[in-house]
Amino acid sequence: MGWFTKLLGLEPETHEVVTITEDNFRKEVLDSPTPVLLDVWSQGCGPCKLLEPVVMQLSRDFKGRLKVGELDVARAPKLASKLKVSGTPTVLYFRKGREFERVVGFRAGHYHRELIEKELLQKPA
Repeated sequence: MGWFTKLLGLEPETHEVVTITEDNFRKEVLDSPTPVLLDVWSQGCGPCKLLEPVVMQLSRDFKGRLKVGELDVARAPKLASKLKVSGTPTVLYFRKGREFERVVGFRAGHYHRELIEKELLQKPA
């Protein structure tokens, strides 16, 4: 929380991003009743840092309709390998336990928003 927010006594905007691990991947992603955006990132990755605010905004905008998770490849290298992630950032979209779309590299928020609205949330699986 920033100093200005503390000074005014305001609550920060909340968003829920689930940290995905090898232990909870099945429960949080594959068994999720809602579609999932999984942000796969790595420490020191410049484009990953650019993507972070985009992902946080999407988590707020689609709260309750889209689960947002993050996966640090350094903390779960076996899972990243199993998912065939070859570079970061990679955003994986899942619907009903299956990977629906894969976006490698940085894409602006409007790209992800359009994909979510037109493809992920509108079409029955």
